[in-house]
Amino acid sequence: MKLEAQINDELAAWDRDCLLHPTTHVANHARGDLPGRIITGGEGVYVIDRDGNQLLDAFAALYCVNAGYGRSEIADAMSKQAHELAYFHSFAGHGNEPAISLARMIMDRAPSHMSRVYFGLSGSDANETNVKLAWHFHILNGAPERKKIISRWRGYHGSGLVSGSLTGLAGYHARFHLPLPGFLHVAAPHYLRRPDLEMSELEFLDYLIDELEGVIEQENPETIAAFIGEPIMGTGGIIPPPKGYWERVQDVLARYGILLIADEVVTGFGRMGEMFGSTYYDLKPDFMTIAKGLTSAYAPLSGSIISDRIFDVLSQGSDDHGTLCHGWTYSAHPVSAAAGVATLDLIDRLGLVESAAKNGSYLKQCLKDAVGSHPNVAEVRGDGLLAAVELMDDPSACKYFPMMSVAPKIAEAMLKRGVISRAMPEGDIMGFAPPLSISRKEIDLVAETLRDALSEVLGS
Repeated sequence: MKLEAQINDELAAWDRDCLLHPTTHVANHARGDLPGRIITGGEGVYVIDRDGNQLLDAFAALYCVNAGYGRSEIADAMSKQAHELAYFHSFAGHGNEPAISLARMIMDRAPSHMSRVYFGLSGSDANETNVKLAWHFHILNGAPERKKIISRWRGYHGSGLVSGSLTGLAGYHARFHLPLPGFLHVAAPHYLRRPDLEMSELEFLDYLIDELEGVIEQENPETIAAFIGEPIMGTGGIIPPPKGYWERVQDVLARYGILLIADEVVTGFGRMGEMFGSTYYDLKPDFMTIAKGLTSAYAPLSGSIISDRIFDVLSQGSDDHGTLCHGWTYSAHPVSAAAGVATLDLIDRLGLVESAAKNGSYLKQCLKDAVGSHPNVAEVRGDGLLAAVELMDDPSACKYFPMMSVAPKIAEAMLKRGVISRAMPEGDIMGFAPPLSISRKEIDLVAETLRDALSEVLGS
């Protein structure tokens, strides 16, 4: 629906005067210098703004509207649940039907060594839960000195205090007193940006593993609680790991008794062409962080999935010490859980996991065909239905443009042509993570639009 101009003007003023937006230039928005966009509707892979423009969303909002927009099945399930029971807490063993059903559905899909799911509302709070439970696990096991957490530069795990400390992006640390003490970072597993251009991929992998072991030894292995990583890095640039990376990381962690947290917020529920990134990359985590695709973002919901060995220790800890004192007011919220049940049903019924597997390779190949030969394209990469195009001033010499000086212009040029992409941090990187329901014809349009936008901004 296209709103009247007078309403548009008033709504835009309210937006500037009343709403503080996440990850936004605060002053530019308040002054009206930032071209905001008020979204009013959506259908399939398209959203509609207040001026009636239809835009192909090639990033599924924030990797999360996996089932696509306008799914009445999810909306109707939420409405029905809100009329029956809008809310009751889940403390002290209280339950509700959709949360219990959703937990069962998740565990039926999770790797076989996982045991229980604890619900929250965002990926950030789920990672807070995972770190807290990892600390609790070690305390119960008589190792309270195991507190430090190892993450990776360019990883994204949220923007809270603990989750923001896990995140390895400078903007989430600067002027926030982050990272907190005890949160360590090692190199991102990105071969394109290896420290020595003469390194082979195997030599680079050796470098990464040597660095990880070096940090563990330097910090004292008996002080390390856990290692956290996204199966494939998301916000840091959509970076698939080198072949053999996760196998060798897990060998190191097992040798030193360090827990593994797999952050599946982006990769969970079909994005990789499998239900989870952990199965795609053969991970056996102690914790799995889920959110986003769990409800296709129709309602806020996250989860911390814990393994059998974590649950066994927590269970014995309650027998020895009493109640596990951790909880959020909205844990296992019935309306959000109803959205999750409907979403997982829809993913199965529409075959969206299988679609992502088939169309993921097609997306990457289309991008390669469209822009791979451009002189400023350094790399076209991705796994599953995740892809990125990295741009450089001179790829042969690994010479970068001034940070994020080009990608935002390309994103704007694509937007003018009706396609939403994402200019990603840590370089000039164009990111793509469309709804799993995208068609090949729509993928063709994304690739063609990128080609035209690239030509407009950088020339042929």
